[in-house]
Amino acid sequence: MAIYHLHMQVITRGVGKSAVAAAAYRSGDALTNENEGTSFDYSRKGGVVHTEIILPDHAPREFAERSVLWNAVEKVENQHNSQLAREMDIALPYELTTAQNLALVREYVKRTFVAAGMCADIAIHKPDYEIPNPHAHIMLTMRPLNLDGSWGQKVRKINGKRVYTTDWNDRGKSEVWRKAWADVLNEFLERYGHAARVDHRSFERQGIEQIPTIHLGVSVTQMERRGIVTDRGNLNCEIEMTNSQIRQIRARINKLKSWCDSEKANTPPTLYEVFNAILNPDEERSHYKQIADLKLAAKTLVFIQQNNISDLPALADKVSAMQRDCNDVYDRKKKTERRINTLDKHIKHSENFKKQRKVRAQYDKLYAEYKTLSKETGLFTKSKTQKALDAANEYYDAHRSEIMAFDTANKYLKDVLQKRFDPAKITAQMKKWSDERDDCARELGGINTEYTLYKSDVENAEAIKRFAVKLMMPDEPHERQQQKTKTWEVSH
Repeated sequence: MAIYHLHMQVITRGVGKSAVAAAAYRSGDALTNENEGTSFDYSRKGGVVHTEIILPDHAPREFAERSVLWNAVEKVENQHNSQLAREMDIALPYELTTAQNLALVREYVKRTFVAAGMCADIAIHKPDYEIPNPHAHIMLTMRPLNLDGSWGQKVRKINGKRVYTTDWNDRGKSEVWRKAWADVLNEFLERYGHAARVDHRSFERQGIEQIPTIHLGVSVTQMERRGIVTDRGNLNCEIEMTNSQIRQIRARINKLKSWCDSEKANTPPTLYEVFNAILNPDEERSHYKQIADLKLAAKTLVFIQQNNISDLPALADKVSAMQRDCNDVYDRKKKTERRINTLDKHIKHSENFKKQRKVRAQYDKLYAEYKTLSKETGLFTKSKTQKALDAANEYYDAHRSEIMAFDTANKYLKDVLQKRFDPAKITAQMKKWSDERDDCARELGGINTEYTLYKSDVENAEAIKRFAVKLMMPDEPHERQQQKTKTWEVSH
């Protein structure tokens, strides 16, 4: 079904980003940053089904060419920390066809951004995954254009104060744009006869008691599909489990409210009538039910005597304390399980790093030979250069999965170990992680046994509490209940 996802970011030179590089990657194009003399070739990138530049009426026509547009941006934004472009990543609905989704994105971009004077570069992606993930990238210029097509100013000084010439960076603007996407998306879903609808507001703002999952992203999604465990994937699993528990608790609360309402509508039996119903046969109760009630009554008496409980509040406190102890063990169990999962990831990436290191080194060697030859001149050298490039590309295609596994492992280990990452000592590090995992596994075995016992005790205590409450009939008037409690204490 259709989901709402809109992620917004600013591409800034201050953190080493390039608008030309970003545009090349998202469009699957080959572009050169003329300002830096750096080329970016993503023409072999798959999953890009459509790219397009949409311009306001007063923009120069040559901006319709991607290289011209973003090189012009790189040139005019000449500060070391300039904001080069704004990018939006939006999820497209499965219900609509590719052509309908393209029309949807065009309508949103024209109505929301181009009409305000921005130049927009859109790219529709539909990766060839087992589960499709259609989405669109929208890159927007951040500097206004004058009516003559020249770049305008972002900021002017008026009476000595800096004043922005547009409201595109206003804090409230993101909310306007997010709502606009929801409105256009719902409009298209209705137009093509689909019942699904989306809402740009968070679950909290909608009044929905549910924790939102996080966006996995392309690389994490690919890793999860290959069976590689990720922190984001684990977090989403935990969120789904928590949401399931929230729904169960809400259902139990609703049942409890219904039960309370029905109990209030009836005249409760006396304590004598309850005991009499348990101890004497009843045609409506089976023989097995009578025996079960007697057993539970006996367990209730033993539990109360062992724990020196004299009234219902004391019983409730005892059960709550047992629940807290059980929850503490459960928390230790989950913490240990998470650590084992993390160590499994460390070990798996380390194994990939060791196993695929030679493959990556061979590819680097072939590519280095190509780069060396490409700096030389002459017809003979040009032929050798092409052969070297073909050899490198052929090797990469034949070992793509191994190289990707190595690159993923290399980045992962650098992120985990940071300055302590030493490729020469990866075997020793693996041994350390493996030993810790064995310790955690042994610890988890003991915790699981402890948790099983605690859980069983808590379930029994909760059943006893419910039975005791039923006997004490707490829904009766306070004075009558107190009298029954005293009578019950004396008789036991």
